[in-house]
Amino acid sequence: MSKIAIIGATGRAGSQLLEEALRRGHSVTAIARNTAKIGERAGVVSKQLDVLDSEALIAAIDGHDVVISAAHFASVPADKVIAPVKAAGVKRLLVVGGAGSLLLPDNSRVIDSDGFPEEYLAEASAGALFLDVLRKEQDLDWTFLSPSAEFVETERTGQFRVGKDHLLFDDTGRSWISFADYAIAMIDEVETPQFSRARFTVGY
Repeated sequence: MSKIAIIGATGRAGSQLLEEALRRGHSVTAIARNTAKIGERAGVVSKQLDVLDSEALIAAIDGHDVVISAAHFASVPADKVIAPVKAAGVKRLLVVGGAGSLLLPDNSRVIDSDGFPEEYLAEASAGALFLDVLRKEQDLDWTFLSPSAEFVETERTGQFRVGKDHLLFDDTGRSWISFADYAIAMIDEVETPQFSRARFTVGY
Protein backbone atom coordinates (compact mmCIF):
# COMPACT_ATOMS: atom_id res chain seq x y z
CA MET A 1 0.00 0.00 0.00
CA SER A 2 1.13 3.52 -0.75
CA LYS A 3 1.40 6.64 1.35
CA ILE A 4 -0.48 9.24 -0.68
CA ALA A 5 -0.71 13.00 -0.11
CA ILE A 6 -3.74 14.68 -1.70
CA ILE A 7 -3.61 18.45 -2.20
CA GLY A 8 -7.13 19.84 -2.29
CA ALA A 9 -8.59 16.81 -0.53
CA THR A 10 -11.91 18.47 0.34
CA GLY A 11 -12.87 19.49 -3.21
CA ARG A 12 -15.19 17.51 -5.46
CA ALA A 13 -12.36 15.59 -7.15
CA GLY A 14 -10.11 15.50 -4.09
CA SER A 15 -12.77 14.10 -1.79
CA GLN A 16 -13.50 11.24 -4.21
CA LEU A 17 -9.78 10.53 -4.54
CA LEU A 18 -9.60 10.36 -0.75
CA GLU A 19 -12.50 7.90 -0.61
CA GLU A 20 -11.08 5.69 -3.38
CA ALA A 21 -7.61 5.59 -1.82
CA LEU A 22 -9.05 4.63 1.57
CA ARG A 23 -11.32 2.02 -0.03
CA ARG A 24 -8.19 0.29 -1.30
CA GLY A 25 -6.28 0.47 1.96
CA HIS A 26 -3.81 3.26 1.23
CA SER A 27 -2.80 5.74 3.91
CA VAL A 28 -3.66 9.32 3.01
CA THR A 29 -2.50 12.75 4.08
CA ALA A 30 -5.39 15.09 3.27
CA ILE A 31 -4.20 18.64 2.59
CA ALA A 32 -6.65 21.54 2.42
CA ARG A 33 -7.26 25.09 3.61
CA ASN A 34 -10.01 23.79 5.88
CA THR A 35 -9.94 20.13 6.87
CA ALA A 36 -12.86 20.31 9.33
CA LYS A 37 -15.22 18.40 7.02
CA ILE A 38 -12.83 15.43 6.88
CA GLY A 39 -13.03 14.77 10.62
CA GLU A 40 -11.26 11.92 12.36
CA ARG A 41 -10.91 8.94 10.05
CA ALA A 42 -8.83 5.81 10.13
CA GLY A 43 -6.01 5.94 7.61
CA VAL A 44 -6.18 9.72 7.22
CA VAL A 45 -3.88 12.43 8.53
CA SER A 46 -5.32 15.90 7.92
CA LYS A 47 -3.03 18.85 7.26
CA GLN A 48 -4.69 22.26 7.24
CA LEU A 49 -2.52 24.73 5.37
CA ASP A 50 -2.29 27.20 2.53
CA VAL A 51 -0.82 25.32 -0.44
CA LEU A 52 0.98 28.50 -1.49
CA ASP A 53 3.01 28.27 1.75
CA SER A 54 5.82 26.23 0.23
CA GLU A 55 7.58 25.39 3.48
CA ALA A 56 4.37 24.10 5.05
CA LEU A 57 3.58 22.05 1.96
CA ILE A 58 7.05 20.53 1.84
CA ALA A 59 6.74 19.48 5.48
CA ALA A 60 3.28 17.99 4.86
CA ILE A 61 4.27 15.85 1.87
CA ASP A 62 7.70 14.75 3.06
CA GLY A 63 8.02 10.96 3.20
CA HIS A 64 5.15 10.15 0.83
CA ASP A 65 5.26 7.78 -2.13
CA VAL A 66 3.10 9.97 -4.34
CA VAL A 67 1.45 13.38 -4.32
CA ILE A 68 -1.87 13.95 -6.07
CA SER A 69 -2.72 17.59 -6.75
CA ALA A 70 -6.40 18.42 -7.06
CA ALA A 71 -5.83 22.14 -6.58
CA HIS A 72 -7.39 24.74 -8.87
CA PHE A 73 -4.93 25.78 -11.56
CA ALA A 74 -5.94 29.43 -11.58
CA SER A 75 -5.03 29.85 -7.91
CA VAL A 76 -2.15 27.36 -7.58
CA PRO A 77 0.31 27.59 -10.50
CA ALA A 78 2.54 24.72 -11.54
CA ASP A 79 5.70 25.89 -9.76
CA LYS A 80 3.83 26.08 -6.43
CA VAL A 81 3.20 22.34 -6.67
CA ILE A 82 6.19 21.00 -8.58
CA ALA A 83 8.93 22.78 -6.63
CA PRO A 84 7.71 21.63 -3.17
CA VAL A 85 7.20 18.05 -4.39
CA LYS A 86 10.77 17.96 -5.65
CA ALA A 87 12.10 19.66 -2.51
CA ALA A 88 10.37 17.04 -0.35
CA GLY A 89 12.02 14.26 -2.34
CA VAL A 90 8.73 12.76 -3.55
CA LYS A 91 9.30 11.09 -6.91
CA ARG A 92 5.74 10.83 -8.27
CA LEU A 93 3.25 13.62 -8.94
CA LEU A 94 -0.23 12.94 -10.30
CA VAL A 95 -2.38 15.91 -11.30
CA VAL A 96 -6.14 16.28 -11.62
CA GLY A 97 -6.19 17.89 -15.04
CA GLY A 98 -8.80 19.67 -17.11
CA ALA A 99 -10.51 18.86 -20.38
CA GLY A 100 -9.59 22.16 -22.05
CA SER A 101 -6.18 20.98 -23.20
CA LEU A 102 -7.57 17.79 -24.75
CA LEU A 103 -7.81 17.53 -28.53
CA LEU A 104 -10.89 17.39 -30.72
CA PRO A 105 -11.11 15.06 -33.75
CA ASP A 106 -9.50 17.74 -35.94
CA ASN A 107 -6.57 17.92 -33.45
CA SER A 108 -7.46 21.42 -32.27
CA ARG A 109 -7.67 21.97 -28.51
CA VAL A 110 -11.03 22.03 -26.77
CA ILE A 111 -10.11 25.36 -25.19
CA ASP A 112 -9.63 26.91 -28.64
CA SER A 113 -13.01 25.81 -29.99
CA ASP A 114 -15.82 28.23 -30.83
CA GLY A 115 -18.20 28.60 -27.94
CA PHE A 116 -15.85 27.47 -25.20
CA PRO A 117 -17.49 28.89 -22.03
CA GLU A 118 -15.94 32.19 -21.00
CA GLU A 119 -16.39 31.39 -17.31
CA TYR A 120 -14.09 28.36 -17.60
CA LEU A 121 -11.43 30.02 -19.74
CA ALA A 122 -9.09 31.20 -16.96
CA GLU A 123 -9.01 27.83 -15.20
CA ALA A 124 -8.70 25.87 -18.47
CA SER A 125 -5.88 28.11 -19.70
CA ALA A 126 -4.02 27.71 -16.42
CA GLY A 127 -4.49 23.96 -16.65
CA ALA A 128 -3.07 23.85 -20.17
CA LEU A 129 -0.07 25.84 -18.96
CA PHE A 130 0.42 23.43 -16.04
CA LEU A 131 0.55 20.53 -18.51
CA ASP A 132 3.07 22.40 -20.68
CA VAL A 133 5.30 22.88 -17.62
CA LEU A 134 5.05 19.20 -16.72
CA ARG A 135 6.04 18.17 -20.24
CA LYS A 136 9.33 20.04 -19.75
CA GLU A 137 9.94 18.46 -16.33
CA GLN A 138 13.06 16.30 -16.27
CA ASP A 139 13.13 14.97 -12.72
CA LEU A 140 9.61 14.02 -11.61
CA ASP A 141 7.67 10.95 -12.64
CA TRP A 142 4.45 12.82 -13.43
CA THR A 143 1.00 11.98 -14.78
CA PHE A 144 -1.77 14.42 -15.79
CA LEU A 145 -5.27 12.92 -15.90
CA SER A 146 -7.83 14.97 -17.84
CA PRO A 147 -11.53 14.30 -17.25
CA SER A 148 -14.10 14.41 -20.02
CA ALA A 149 -15.86 17.68 -20.91
CA GLU A 150 -18.51 17.13 -18.24
CA PHE A 151 -17.20 16.28 -14.76
CA VAL A 152 -20.29 15.23 -12.83
CA GLU A 153 -21.40 14.03 -9.41
CA THR A 154 -23.09 10.76 -10.31
CA GLU A 155 -22.57 7.23 -9.08
CA ARG A 156 -19.42 5.12 -9.05
CA THR A 157 -19.82 2.51 -11.80
CA GLY A 158 -16.28 1.25 -12.39
CA GLN A 159 -17.07 1.22 -16.12
CA PHE A 160 -15.29 3.77 -18.31
CA ARG A 161 -12.92 4.09 -21.24
CA VAL A 162 -9.34 5.33 -21.19
CA GLY A 163 -7.89 7.62 -23.87
CA LYS A 164 -4.71 9.57 -24.42
CA ASP A 165 -4.87 13.15 -25.69
CA HIS A 166 -8.23 13.26 -27.49
CA LEU A 167 -11.57 14.06 -25.85
CA LEU A 168 -13.72 10.94 -25.42
CA PHE A 169 -17.40 10.82 -26.44
CA ASP A 170 -20.01 8.17 -25.70
CA ASP A 171 -22.40 6.70 -28.29
CA THR A 172 -24.76 9.67 -27.93
CA GLY A 173 -22.02 12.24 -28.52
CA ARG A 174 -21.78 13.21 -24.86
CA SER A 175 -18.36 13.63 -23.21
CA TRP A 176 -18.63 12.93 -19.47
CA ILE A 177 -17.25 11.14 -16.42
CA SER A 178 -18.23 11.06 -12.75
CA PHE A 179 -15.86 12.23 -10.04
CA ALA A 180 -16.07 8.76 -8.47
CA ASP A 181 -15.12 6.87 -11.64
CA TYR A 182 -12.40 9.42 -12.37
CA ALA A 183 -11.00 8.64 -8.92
CA ILE A 184 -10.87 4.95 -9.78
CA ALA A 185 -8.73 5.72 -12.84
CA MET A 186 -6.40 7.95 -10.81
CA ILE A 187 -5.85 5.44 -8.01
CA ASP A 188 -5.39 2.71 -10.64
CA GLU A 189 -2.53 4.82 -11.97
CA VAL A 190 -1.05 5.14 -8.48
CA GLU A 191 -1.10 1.36 -8.06
CA THR A 192 -0.19 0.28 -11.59
CA PRO A 193 1.50 3.09 -13.53
CA GLN A 194 0.63 3.10 -17.23
CA PHE A 195 1.14 6.76 -18.11
CA SER A 196 4.51 7.82 -16.72
CA ARG A 197 5.44 11.33 -17.88
CA ALA A 198 2.25 11.51 -19.91
CA ARG A 199 -1.32 12.77 -19.98
CA PHE A 200 -4.34 10.54 -20.35
CA THR A 201 -8.10 10.91 -20.10
CA VAL A 202 -11.16 8.93 -19.04
CA GLY A 203 -14.79 9.00 -20.14
CA TYR A 204 -17.87 6.87 -20.73
